[in-house]
Amino acid sequence: MAALGLRAFGTKGLGWLRRNPWAPLSAGFCSRGPGPRPTSARQREGIRNIVLSDPKKRNALSLAMLKSLQSDLLHEAESKDLKVIIISAEGPVFSSGHDLKELTDEQSPDYHAEVFQTCSEVMMLIQNHPVPVIAMVNGLATAAGCQLVASCDIAVASDKSSFATPGVNIGLFCSTPAVALGRTVPRKVALEMLFTGEPISAQEALLHGLLSKVVPEEQLEEETMRIAKKIASLSRPVVSLGKATFYKQLPQDLRTAYYLTSQTMVDNVALRDGQEGIKAFIQKRKPIWSHHQVSAS
Repeated sequence: MAALGLRAFGTKGLGWLRRNPWAPLSAGFCSRGPGPRPTSARQREGIRNIVLSDPKKRNALSLAMLKSLQSDLLHEAESKDLKVIIISAEGPVFSSGHDLKELTDEQSPDYHAEVFQTCSEVMMLIQNHPVPVIAMVNGLATAAGCQLVASCDIAVASDKSSFATPGVNIGLFCSTPAVALGRTVPRKVALEMLFTGEPISAQEALLHGLLSKVVPEEQLEEETMRIAKKIASLSRPVVSLGKATFYKQLPQDLRTAYYLTSQTMVDNVALRDGQEGIKAFIQKRKPIWSHHQVSAS
C-alpha cells in the first residue's frame, strides 16, 4: 500500500508522494501486473482520465479497486505535465461503494480494517493531491461511491445520476462516507441521507452542494473536459498552491484564515508564474507559464 503523508501540501514540494514505477503517461492506457486492472488511466495534454472499469461489479470499491485508484492518483503526481485529474466510470453505476463480499466474517477484522483504512487514504489523497480532481458522474453513486464524489474538488454529473448512503438499510451505517458528505452538504441533508438511506437526484445534489454542475447526459463529457482544459491551461504551481491553501484555511477561525491566506498571496506573488501573470496582464499579452515551483528571484 502506498504510504501517504496525510497533510496539506506546503510550498516546499511534494516529496511524500511515493514515486510509481510506471512508464510516463504521455498518452494511451496504463496496464501493469497480472490480469486486468480494475481501473484504467490515460493522460493527454495535462489531463489524466482515471476510469473505474469494473461495471459487472457496479464499480464496487473493492480493496483491489481502491489500491488501483490510489496508484493512478499517485503516479507521477509531482510531474509538471500533470495539471488536472478526472475520475469517471464505465457502465450505468458510477460506484456502488464497498464490495460487501469483502466485509463478511469470512474475512478477518484486520482485513476489514485494511479496506476502510485504504479507502480513507484514497479520499484524503484526493484532497491533498497537488492538482484539482474532478468527478464525472453518469449514473448511481452510493455509499463509498457517494463519498468519492463528495471528496473530489469538482463534481459534474448527468441529470440521470443519483446519490445515496444506504448502508443503514443493510445494518452497516455509512460512517466513513459521512465524513466527506458531512463536509460537503448541510448537516441536516447529510443526516437525512444517512438515517434513511434514500437517494437524492442530481438536481437535489446540486442544490445542496454535493455537485458543481448538472448537465444532460450527452453533454457530460464535453462540459467536464471544458472545465479540465481550462484548469490545464493555467499555471500548475499557482493552482496547486491555491488548492492546498483553500483546504488549509477552511477549518480555521477568520483571523487565522486571513493570516494564512495573506502569507500565501505573498508566496504566490514570489512565484515565477505569479510574476509572469502580473506582467502579462500589465503588458496586455497572454502569459507564458513555466509551471516551475520556484520564485521569480
